[in-house]
Order: sequence, then structure tokens, then C-alpha cells
Amino acid sequence: MKKFAMVFPGQGSQTVGMLAELAGDYPIVQETFKQASETLGYDLWQLVQEGPAEELNKTWQTQPALLTASVAVYRVWQQNTRN
Repeated sequence: MKKFAMVFPGQGSQTVGMLAELAGDYPIVQETFKQASETLGYDLWQLVQEGPAEELNKTWQTQPALLTASVAVYRVWQQNTRN
């Protein structure tokens, strides 16, 4: 069995517009953000794409945004890895 690890960025790496290009190629990105938005009760994708940066940079916004982004990237990887 091969060992495998993924490392995701933490607070401070968030930027308005992150994952826009990836979302254009992989619908699972926006689907993941939709699931998170339903749980959170607000449109997380809109915040990540449109900001404002001052709002996205608030810890209580940054943490779910980065977690959701990480899950979305992991799901893209899953879709493209068939081992």
C-alpha cells in the first residue's frame, strides 16, 4: 500500500476569486460550495468570488471558505484519480 497525503493551505491564503478557473472546468467545485452554503445559511461561493476581501478575511468567514475550497480540490482530485 502506497502512502499518500494532501496538504491544504490555511488562513491567510484566501483571495477573492479563488478557484474560479477550476470551477469552470469542474462542476464539483460549485456543487461543494452549494452544499456548504446550505449548511451555513449564506452564499459562500458568492463571498469567495465577489468579496469584499475585508469580509472574506474575517476568521469566521475564512475558515469555512478554506475548508470548503480544500474539500472541493480533494473532490476534483478524486474524480481524476482512478486507482
